[in-house]
Amino acid sequence: MSEPIFMFDDDDPAMRKANEAAQGSFKYFWRELSWERRRIIPGLDMAMVKLPFTDGPRTDGHSDFEQMWIGEVGFDGETLTGELLNSPNWLTSVRQGDSVQVPFAQLTDWMMTVDGRAYGGFTVNAMRAKMGRNERKQHDKAWGLDFGDPTETQIEIERGKKSFGGFVSSLFGGRSKQNSQPVGFSDHPMCVNMMEVIEEQLQADRETVRTVNDEGFTLLHCDALAGNFGVVKLLVKYGADIAARTPSGRTASNLARGIGWSEIADYLDTQSNV
Repeated sequence: MSEPIFMFDDDDPAMRKANEAAQGSFKYFWRELSWERRRIIPGLDMAMVKLPFTDGPRTDGHSDFEQMWIGEVGFDGETLTGELLNSPNWLTSVRQGDSVQVPFAQLTDWMMTVDGRAYGGFTVNAMRAKMGRNERKQHDKAWGLDFGDPTETQIEIERGKKSFGGFVSSLFGGRSKQNSQPVGFSDHPMCVNMMEVIEEQLQADRETVRTVNDEGFTLLHCDALAGNFGVVKLLVKYGADIAARTPSGRTASNLARGIGWSEIADYLDTQSNV
């Protein structure tokens, strides 16, 4: 990936706010990506996260950390994995194409694109907000993407005429046109549309709920982390083990609460006491 280079100050308050907003809204990125991997026809053009990499302390004038994007993103509730998309400008410990893993706490941004429209990209918009109109236009042209208003970062994809999206707004001093987060919990449209098919599959083979993938996750673990409330309820209905733990010792409720799906975590906690 040949990304245009636009430098920024890691200590910039606006950039810190962008990092916090990216971490706080990451659950929507992960939910979209979880459904993307179930689609026969891809819906996303690109999905990636930005992470800091370092060789250690430097004395050559460069920052200790270089922020770069990774694709083929994996997430287990604690660690992000993927493939480095950028070619480092000054680091030597990593190279473009390397497989990497970094704690989620170090996430600085996420972005996904559909039909030339960018979703997420909080740090990108933090930089764009400080640019003049012409500079911003050149920036967007270099990326080949529509980032929209730099004071409003869209976090969920608009589908058809109805928007299922929400905005994180006023991060950089702009006025909010919509709520800073989607109001209330609502399942992903694909979750809603697939409920009948998923229940038919569970009825045909009830042992499906007990299967464990190569990472040691049950379906309940995966869908709780992905924020698929409807699927979670079906899995519990058909006998999923609410107390099952991942190799690192986390339950489905732990995973849901950790990423921010408190509604799902509360439901699972209630069910475990039934």
